[in-house]
Amino acid sequence: MDLTTILPYSIFVAVTAGFWTASNLLFRRTTRTSMRLEALRNPLLRQRRDPVLSAARMNAMSTLVEKAAPALSRALEPKSETEQSLLRVRLANAGFSRPNAVRNFLAIKSLCLGLGVLAGFSWMSMRSGWANNGWMLPVVVGSALFYAPEVILAIIRSGRQEKIFLQLPDALDLLVVCVEAGLGLDQGMRRVAEEMSQGAPEVCEELSTANMQLQMGKPRREVLHDFGIRTGVDDVKGLAAILIQADRFGSSIGQALRVHSETMRVKRRQLAEEKAQQTAVKMIFPLVLFIFPGIFVVLVGPAALQLMNNLIE
Repeated sequence: MDLTTILPYSIFVAVTAGFWTASNLLFRRTTRTSMRLEALRNPLLRQRRDPVLSAARMNAMSTLVEKAAPALSRALEPKSETEQSLLRVRLANAGFSRPNAVRNFLAIKSLCLGLGVLAGFSWMSMRSGWANNGWMLPVVVGSALFYAPEVILAIIRSGRQEKIFLQLPDALDLLVVCVEAGLGLDQGMRRVAEEMSQGAPEVCEELSTANMQLQMGKPRREVLHDFGIRTGVDDVKGLAAILIQADRFGSSIGQALRVHSETMRVKRRQLAEEKAQQTAVKMIFPLVLFIFPGIFVVLVGPAALQLMNNLIE
């Protein structure tokens, strides 16, 4: 076998191995629950498990990712503070609010671009070569994988904002109870974050972040403003504005929270009614495409067979 025959297969194997290694390094998350379940399945693993060694391996992997991320993200770094702030806000809306979230996201985009171009060149070498505009394949594949993280980020962001919108009225009801029972706003937010951590993890995560900022000495007005910007939900921004005004003018926080909670509950009920009214229109397409042909065959089939038999006789 000559070099021309071996080269495409070698490139394909290298790209596959690189993509698999990068996905393991960047997207693999080993939680404590999964480790305990794996130890229960395999007793030998439970005996050989060493927390110090596991921590060392995780630190080594994190160090490798931290070293590679700056080099990969350098070419895509925003040129202005406004663009960087907008990207940081979008990542925070999706739940990625760590200081290095922007750098890691840009590094993932660069990595996807490189893997897409290599995969396109590999496929082009194995199939069509440079003939018939084959050079367009690496461009198309690279562009698709380059924008894939943006699409995934938009999906995660939209889903998280919807969860926060649906969970916020219940959290506000509990916060109203805490405030009217004599707790302050800070203590009430901490209590809500502790009590609803299982049922409303997204809202409790944001409340925990706000509590941590308050404990560090950040002004309450800035904490509430960041709370609204970090979630990206209009109702949360309105809640932050109400709390800021109540804190500034000394009005009743409990009454303001009750009114806002009732408003959000009405809006959530109206949204559910709107979706219920849309079901009749949405059911037309599956009825016509899937259910109606079966009913047509069952009802008309015997008559058609009998008619054919009569015509043949």
